[in-house]
Amino acid sequence: MLTSFKRWIPALIVMAVIFLFSSRPANELPYFDWADQLVKKSGHAVGYGLLAYSYLRALGENKNGYRLAWIFSILYAITDEIHQSFVPGRHPSPIDVMLFDNLGALFALTLAYLQRRKLPNISK
Repeated sequence: MLTSFKRWIPALIVMAVIFLFSSRPANELPYFDWADQLVKKSGHAVGYGLLAYSYLRALGENKNGYRLAWIFSILYAITDEIHQSFVPGRHPSPIDVMLFDNLGALFALTLAYLQRRKLPNISK
């Protein structure tokens, strides 16, 4: 039981970090001048890529694990956007979920799948 819980710790940490970033009011967010949107949208992709990968590690690298890791990532992205609607100066964005969060999760899961296929099977 404890071993099973330990596998979820990275996912819980990533979820907490995403929640903390989403809890910051708009006037407290850094402004990156001309690259503002690029930095913030890249942050979405990286954050949800890390979340999807941590879910995959907790669920196991099998067909169902990949699917569930993606679904859990998107569900968390949706709840995160709803959470932002309660933060001053922030608003929910379906585009963030459908594009940046989704692509980040899919990219990380694809990399994990390709890496897994490249590794030799040690059990032979």
